[in-house]
Amino acid sequence: MRRILRVLALLAASGLVAGAVFVVPTIWGRPWSIEHFYTRVFAELVLSRPELLSRLRILEPWGLRWHNDDLDDYSVAFTQAESERLRRNLRTLREYPLEEQTPAQRFSTRVLDWFLAVQVDGEPFRFHDFPLNQFTGIQAQLPDFLLNIHQIHDARDARDYVTRLSKVGLAIDQVIEASRFRAERGIVPPPVILDRVQQSVERFLAAGVDDNPLHREFARRVAALENLSDRERADLQASARTQVERSVRPAWQRLAAFLPELEAQAPEAVGAWALPDGSLYYGWALRFHTTTDLDADTIHRLGLAEVARIHEEMRAILAAEDLAADDLAVAGPHDEPASTVVPPDLGDVLRALHRDERFLYPDGDEARSRILADYQAIVDEASTRLPALFGRLPQAPVRVERVPAFKEAGAAGAYYMPPPLDGSKPGIFYANLRQPDEVVQFGMRTLAYHEAVPGHHLQIALAQEMQGVPFFRRVIPFTAFIEGWALYAERLAAEQGWHPTPMDRLGQLVAEGFRAARLVVDTGLHAKRWTREQAIDYMLRNTGMPETDVVAEVERYIVLPGQACAYKVGQLRLLELRERAQAAQRERFDLRAFHDLVLANGSLPLVLLEETVDAWLATP
Repeated sequence: MRRILRVLALLAASGLVAGAVFVVPTIWGRPWSIEHFYTRVFAELVLSRPELLSRLRILEPWGLRWHNDDLDDYSVAFTQAESERLRRNLRTLREYPLEEQTPAQRFSTRVLDWFLAVQVDGEPFRFHDFPLNQFTGIQAQLPDFLLNIHQIHDARDARDYVTRLSKVGLAIDQVIEASRFRAERGIVPPPVILDRVQQSVERFLAAGVDDNPLHREFARRVAALENLSDRERADLQASARTQVERSVRPAWQRLAAFLPELEAQAPEAVGAWALPDGSLYYGWALRFHTTTDLDADTIHRLGLAEVARIHEEMRAILAAEDLAADDLAVAGPHDEPASTVVPPDLGDVLRALHRDERFLYPDGDEARSRILADYQAIVDEASTRLPALFGRLPQAPVRVERVPAFKEAGAAGAYYMPPPLDGSKPGIFYANLRQPDEVVQFGMRTLAYHEAVPGHHLQIALAQEMQGVPFFRRVIPFTAFIEGWALYAERLAAEQGWHPTPMDRLGQLVAEGFRAARLVVDTGLHAKRWTREQAIDYMLRNTGMPETDVVAEVERYIVLPGQACAYKVGQLRLLELRERAQAAQRERFDLRAFHDLVLANGSLPLVLLEETVDAWLATP
């Protein structure tokens, strides 16, 4: 509350009386207007999360930097308090009569209502996640935050970094407490996930103090600062080393000692169905991530149908390129009906192509540099083509970087980090280069289109740059919209002829088929009680991905139920809406105008996106 007061008081500093009339109800009661309530909800969200504030950088332009020496609260008590805050805010939001709001306010209210309500509906499952996992666990995310989000421009930033290092031990202890709390309620990751976490922790500890990236990288960044004396640099570097030695490493050692305790309680089952009220939890997770009411069986069938369709397109290209093998079929995987059979050779043929030296880079750091340069060239080329398809383009640039080496093993093949709102950094497309000799050149274009432009960077940067909307609308995340758009962008690039060779087009289909297989595997694991091995087998036979990638993907689905379903569900809804618009407008249909409409409101639940498109079509 004190921090909220400081920010809102700053905004009201030009008029003390008016500011008091505004500030008091905005903080402690029901704000006078719905716009003030939007402000409070957003302020409560971000001001309780120092790491999010450092990521967004919305206070730094005002000279406010107090949050940059603190870490998030990972405790059970914080999670419980957040749950109560969500319920309170939803009740307050619904006290504002819709009929008294402008059309723009009504739309923002519905967006916020959906965002709050789905989380309130998930309150029984607020402890069903795994704070310790190989994908989003603190052992990977906290070092990543300190290395790649915490910016160091001056001595104060450097001191704040050191202070954050001193608080790492508390954060780790909170995660241990939270994991123990969940374990007492039967929420424990399976052994394979805990093994991955243990490996990550051991790798971090094996680096020692001087080679620890949290010390080594900080020393490099401080050495590059101007306006510091040699003594100041040495003192800052020594302070960071001390904190790594006295706070960080002991925290990781406590984590390493705790993991066997957790593993002793770990179930062999890997699906959400095995958790308390697991089926209800998974149903909610699907709704949360897809923003639809599609159930697991429907999504599973949808995935099987999409896999079959995409396989046909891939086989046509393979045949045309004289790369296909026999077209014999075998019984379908596991419990699937005969209609889902696939050629037994498809996965093997694709995997052979993934090992074909014509399409690969050599191993080593020189290859990593070439891959990053080639990705950047693809992004730069795509950027020149955007004006033909989009009326609005983001001002923020995008850059390609390597996923930090310490987290490569458990990280996705790629991901995107939005630019801070103060423009201090570009958007970043992170490419995982753990094994550069497995980066397939004919898959690079579609990955770049997904993560950068016209995918994540275009959509998210445009949302962050929106004007005339409540601030929360610029950053609110709906997985199906965000990931659905990025997958739609992959298809769009193929439709527009951005793939110069049939093999590049094959790479697009491989990527789309991989997302379709996710629908099958995610629902297989969490609703149909597939084992990890069954899921891996299905992915190997139907995607052609290298086994190391398949294993990492399946283990990602294990710890994030439902999230992987958002991509295809969102893409298919976007394609359906585009087809609806084309059918309604015929020769009047303008693809550029359709894209601008879809992106004009930022991230939305799919139901509100559909209403927006239908209203546009109903306008004469």
